Amino acid sequence: MIKQVLKPSEYNNYFARYIDKIADETELFTGLENDKKMVIDFFSSIPEEKLTYRYQPQKWNSKELLQHIIDTERIFMYRLLRIARKDTTALAGFDQDIYIKPSEASAKSIEELLHEFTITRQYSINLISSISDENLKNVGTASNSSISARACAFILLGHSIWHIEIIKERYL
Repeated sequence: MIKQVLKPSEYNNYFARYIDKIADETELFTGLENDKKMVIDFFSSIPEEKLTYRYQPQKWNSKELLQHIIDTERIFMYRLLRIARKDTTALAGFDQDIYIKPSEASAKSIEELLHEFTITRQYSINLISSISDENLKNVGTASNSSISARACAFILLGHSIWHIEIIKERYL
């Protein structure tokens, strides 16, 4: 399945900023593998002293941003599973800001965070590969908006790019 098959009606316009970062010809599984490598290579290359740097006191540091990428993937895979299984229960949104402090990301080593990311991504790939293309087209409701199961997966690819671009621009 390629990104080009997604229709704007399959996700809230808010997520267009992530979806638009992905080339139309991006195939989902290849994209997930390439994104995994990009995230690992990028965060591995950040100098140790920059991992906990904040460009403003209230902003997240690079470790916290990686934790946010991981947590978002977990939430979106939960959404994907429920929607793909035709669960019509509206799914609540989440306040990303309250997740960071209890995650204790700053106290984790970059190796621990990258391992956590790798395991999470492998789970995502396994989950998505267990679902038919037909069921990935299913649409449900999350955060008071329509979203398809496959949009949940593609959003993750652009989400990583989005945050890496911010780190490059403001942290390094």
